[in-house]
Amino acid sequence: MSTTRFLTGITPSGTPHLGNYVGSIRPSVQASRRADVESFYFLADYHALIKIDEPARIQRSTLEIAASWLAAGLDPERVTFYRQSDIPEIPELTWLLTCVTSKGLLNRAHAYKAAVDQNLAAQQEPDFSVNAGLFMYPVLMAADILMFNAHQVPVGRDQVQHIEMARDIAQRFNHLYGEHFTPPEAAIEESVATLPGLDGRKMSKSYDNHIPLFAPRQQLKKLIAGIVTDSRAPGEAKETDGSALFQIYQAFANAEEAAAMRQAYADGIGWADAKQMLFERIDLEISPLRERYAALMAAPDKIEEILLAGAEKARKVATPFTAELRRAVGLRDLRTAAKPSRDVKASKTALPAFKQYRESDGQFYFKLSDPGGRVLLQSAGFGSPHEAAKAIALLRQNGTLALTEMKPLLQQPSGVSEDQVSLALKQMMAAE
Repeated sequence: MSTTRFLTGITPSGTPHLGNYVGSIRPSVQASRRADVESFYFLADYHALIKIDEPARIQRSTLEIAASWLAAGLDPERVTFYRQSDIPEIPELTWLLTCVTSKGLLNRAHAYKAAVDQNLAAQQEPDFSVNAGLFMYPVLMAADILMFNAHQVPVGRDQVQHIEMARDIAQRFNHLYGEHFTPPEAAIEESVATLPGLDGRKMSKSYDNHIPLFAPRQQLKKLIAGIVTDSRAPGEAKETDGSALFQIYQAFANAEEAAAMRQAYADGIGWADAKQMLFERIDLEISPLRERYAALMAAPDKIEEILLAGAEKARKVATPFTAELRRAVGLRDLRTAAKPSRDVKASKTALPAFKQYRESDGQFYFKLSDPGGRVLLQSAGFGSPHEAAKAIALLRQNGTLALTEMKPLLQQPSGVSEDQVSLALKQMMAAE
């Protein structure tokens, strides 16, 4: 069975709330239990430095988020669970990617453009108070993803651009230095809820409308009582559409429970009774997790041990891969050079190259071109970028042997002989 590699990160910028649980923590834990998935989960503490200059807050949030994931059922033996700053290869890869990333691409990042627009609206200089960390955020995120060649990255729609930028950066690096990275895909789960907060807007710490995930029972009940509702009295039919209370309830309820609440709305349930039902339903799911969370928060040494073990597991992938990338870009042991190398540009253009891409049919393809750009080999479509990258790797490693085995999936354009393709593969193997 082939596996798909998923990667998910959460920035430790505050205490997790119900929206984080429904939108990220719960679906991530559920996905990690699938037999066909290899999961990487990390605490993105480098990212937190972009917008937080309170060291104690980052430390506390890292502990809270790690405890939340573990309390929700994440099994560190089954997944790779680590802290971003424990992987020194990630900032090194960030620099390698920075050197192939155009400033124009980063200029188009939504977060940077929003900051510029805000400054212009306030009649400030475009880059007023914009730090380089914000500007370079997409490259660091690309390094997080590409270090482990994640196939899919679960994100909200507002993060899709970052995955597309990671794809662009991966393809640029591959074009210059050979096929090293698998271009990632954004995995948008339409069924995963974006939870409204107390005032009906998206639940967010910045709006101060959130419900802490592991709030004590009485605080949870009090916060739920504060959810904004309309003025319809008990006995009057109520609308579920646009009701923050119903949307939150639906995120925790099963289909039968949600249908019963929908009917209760139609029958005119009072808001106090509806809020009591919501409290009871959330507490039913969260209560056992709350107990585990409290035990974990009381044992930070245990969480630290888990994260360091996860980092060791992650570095078994990251360390040899970084060595491969260093060699690819020319950061090499000088003793391995048998003779002075040719001009860098000449050496790049002297070899055939693979290029992977996606067509409008949603399939992933690759082609092999000679140094002059002539296509020597064209693949059939693959269902995922991972499958296409795997086929490329087999051709690079096994040459004509793989060419024979994969013949049904490959096509030679008119006028191209099998000998020409074989020679191109041999040249690539010799240059490895």
